[in-house]
Amino acid sequence: MIRSSAMSLGWRTLLRDLRAGELRLLIVAVTLAVAALTAVGFFADRLKGGLARDARQLLGGDAVVVSDTPTPESFAARAKALGLESVATLAFPSMARAPDAQGGASRLVALKAVQLGYPLRGNLHVAPDPEAKGAKTREVPRRGEAWVDAAVLESLGLKMGDPLLLGDAQLRVVRVITLEPDRGSGFLNFVPRVMIHVDDLPVTKLVQPASRIGWRLAVAGADRDVARFTEWALAEAKRPEVRGVRIESLDGGRPEMRQTLDRAEKFLNLVALLAALLSAVAVALAARGFASRHLDDCAMLRVLGQSQRTIAWSYTFEFAVIGVAASLLGVAIGFSVHFVFIALLGGLVETSLPAPGAWPLAFGMGMGLTLLFAFGLPPVLQLAQVPPLRVIRRDVGNLKPASLLVLGIGVTGFAALLLAASSDLKLGGIAVGGFAGAVLVFAGLSWVAVKLLRRVVNEATAPRWLVLATRQISARPAYTVVQTSALAVGMLALVLLVLLRTDLIASWRQATPPDAPNRFVINVLPEQSQAFVQNLRANGVQRMDWFPMFRGRLVAVNGRAVTPDDFVEDRARRLVDREFNLSFSAQQPQHNQLVAGRWQPEEQGAVSVEEGIATTLGLKLGDTLRFDIAGTASEAKITSLRKVDWGSMRANFFVMYPVSELPEMPVTYMGAFRAPEKRGFDNALVRAFPNVTNVDMSATIAQVQGVLDKVIRAVEFLFGFTLAAGLVVLFAAVSATREERAREFAIMRAVGARSSLLRQVQRAELVGVGLLAGFLASIVAGVVGWALAKYAFGFTWTASPFVPLVGAAAGAVLALAAGWWGLREVLARPVVETLRRAAE
Repeated sequence: MIRSSAMSLGWRTLLRDLRAGELRLLIVAVTLAVAALTAVGFFADRLKGGLARDARQLLGGDAVVVSDTPTPESFAARAKALGLESVATLAFPSMARAPDAQGGASRLVALKAVQLGYPLRGNLHVAPDPEAKGAKTREVPRRGEAWVDAAVLESLGLKMGDPLLLGDAQLRVVRVITLEPDRGSGFLNFVPRVMIHVDDLPVTKLVQPASRIGWRLAVAGADRDVARFTEWALAEAKRPEVRGVRIESLDGGRPEMRQTLDRAEKFLNLVALLAALLSAVAVALAARGFASRHLDDCAMLRVLGQSQRTIAWSYTFEFAVIGVAASLLGVAIGFSVHFVFIALLGGLVETSLPAPGAWPLAFGMGMGLTLLFAFGLPPVLQLAQVPPLRVIRRDVGNLKPASLLVLGIGVTGFAALLLAASSDLKLGGIAVGGFAGAVLVFAGLSWVAVKLLRRVVNEATAPRWLVLATRQISARPAYTVVQTSALAVGMLALVLLVLLRTDLIASWRQATPPDAPNRFVINVLPEQSQAFVQNLRANGVQRMDWFPMFRGRLVAVNGRAVTPDDFVEDRARRLVDREFNLSFSAQQPQHNQLVAGRWQPEEQGAVSVEEGIATTLGLKLGDTLRFDIAGTASEAKITSLRKVDWGSMRANFFVMYPVSELPEMPVTYMGAFRAPEKRGFDNALVRAFPNVTNVDMSATIAQVQGVLDKVIRAVEFLFGFTLAAGLVVLFAAVSATREERAREFAIMRAVGARSSLLRQVQRAELVGVGLLAGFLASIVAGVVGWALAKYAFGFTWTASPFVPLVGAAAGAVLALAAGWWGLREVLARPVVETLRRAAE
């Protein structure tokens, strides 16, 4: 236990230091650190919860059981037993017709039968006519009604209230669907939708043994119960007697949203990691400055008889009180600030954000205390070892580097907290390891730069201010190394955030840019292809994806027949059990990245395979694949692997032949393009090519882009907040040597140096340190950013080679600005005062 004398001394020194303002910078550093972390933590916690909730709307539930046969009763029974809500729907392609009196036109549609309660998550938006704005509804079509996409009315020449023929049923069109939350991303889900009540389905007589129907059972409820259901359902779907069943959830379904949410979550975690790392630098600098100013006080305490143990415990007690108080204050500020975030980003999510969890509070308190004890206490504890002799000899008892044991324990605990905060060992490992290595690199190169500086500057010919600045830097190399390293760490965080933020948002925007294709067309016959393309050109369509397409089933690998039973993974079994969409092109698709092998145009007997399916099926370069294509065997060797972004809304294929012609294959053509904003374009296209299926993706793209915009706004706002925290660290790094500079400048002024010369010296020193710190930080940021982009975020790293030069310039400007603000009063002090302070 702490002895009463140590506690009493700790209280007295605490109150004295508070009155004197000695603890101000330290309290501000810890408070800002905890406030930044908890503000980001509270907001990110609520934001991730809100985005996950909104993303569930894209599924129509918390989890969905999808099957190509009626959903086994056991799934609905299990959901009911767990207290979950459930809603069943089914969908399949069918032909809708207009009555003969309205022209008798027909159109392929995606028919969907729903029941009351649909959807469990999100809201269906409908309008009373095609020109009206959609509004939320919790209703579903009544018996005898049909709700349709506007494209159905346009293509069939119908008006609201007209009958729509579906099989043997005649239903009345009463609503236009403007948004369907669980639309999905398959081709048939992009065909214009017709929605009816499930009780009207038998009347249509469309459900036949050969019908390609997809059954969906959506469930929703408490996260714990949904997790238990999902775990059970995944195991149930693997049973041999249960065929054609898969489970979709936020983790497994909707890849175009999962990838975005994953990257956003990782970036938010990275923001928290960098804020913590910056805070560690600020606390370490503030604590060392605090300890430097108390050396003489502790020497006097030793003269008055206080033991080292009592002094050590008193400062530990003082720092514990400061840590708890500053952490609580930081948590309170962070909690308040996160409401400002929510107010500023009120439109980020459609409804109110869920309440935050306890994790940000616990993490903020733990991080505040860890920062103070790991990085703040070690230099302060050295005060207990100050010898009494320092009272008469100021050159003894100076601070030394912390012991490796103390520093190791503190850094280990801090790293453990960072890894826990990252929620991703790979992300946390790269960030923490990268920064730890960066500190060593910065310190080593700074030391080398200081040693080389005196040799480079010729004192006989160099300007006086440059000579003095060089002497200042080289006279105290340890201070210069610490300052440069601190500035470089701050700059590293800023440069890394800038580069990652830019490439991250660019990768999101690239996936669904404003001019992304919003139409897919399939079933274009070879003899129609030229006329079809000419039709699009005549309507102003200049860019398009245009590929031949044919279907084939994988039947053998390296001469050995393959069947679904050869694979354990459910996805692999399903892939082998169905036909692939295949294509050919002499030129590699521009939106596909080659990750292995080579694409050789017109290479016969070769294929290029998507890397994901290659991994799933255990395929590699050099393997020979045999496909059964409409009864014809086709063998080819894998010569390249491609990376395909399936959420990019572009035309993509699992397997492609690198040739311009395959005359023996029964092909049709498919295309992806952005439709002109011309009324009647789709209807005219279908009338000109009635056999072609025109898939309108506008609603789904708008939905995906809407979520992307929300995520990007959140990332950019948090990015700006962390930039501010980084600038605070730069200020602390520059201000850390203020008193040392004051003493040196006092002596110079006492011997006649002019203030204008000292200002030049100060600016030259700050610019030099800033240039070096910015240059080193930019180079290391490029390495760490490449590792994060490749192994954590999964996007292409495109940092410019000019980044080090820009970083060096930015470092010089920021160091000069921070130095002007933090050191402006040093040269403004009267000479008498500076001499008195220098002598103390």
